[in-house]
Amino acid sequence: MEWYLKVIKQYADFNGRARRKEYWMFILFNMIFSIVAMIVDNVLGITFAGIPYGPLYIFYGIAMFIPGLAVSVRRLHDINKSGWMMFVVLIPLAGAIWLLVLYCTEGTQGENQYGDNPKNEEGFLKRA
Repeated sequence: MEWYLKVIKQYADFNGRARRKEYWMFILFNMIFSIVAMIVDNVLGITFAGIPYGPLYIFYGIAMFIPGLAVSVRRLHDINKSGWMMFVVLIPLAGAIWLLVLYCTEGTQGENQYGDNPKNEEGFLKRA
């Protein structure tokens, strides 16, 4: 949960690097909270006609769009790729697979053009 909160605190920070753990923990908790929002929409009966989600789910999705985009860009920076590399996903099937491979790749050791290695930072990351 600390990693999720770290991404939220860096809401629109597209600079720097994000290690794999930070990215994948954000994705995990984001999926959990999305499912919870969908369930709450259904329990409260506020879903839209014919679809299983409602305003809570949509509000959560809109609120998490920018942090999700920012952590994705920082994740690509960690492997010394530009954030523009996310557009590779526009290539049908192969693009999504390639982007997944990039997100799973270990970050560049030491400093790169986007900053210091986040694994070497003091404080927050040393505790986790």
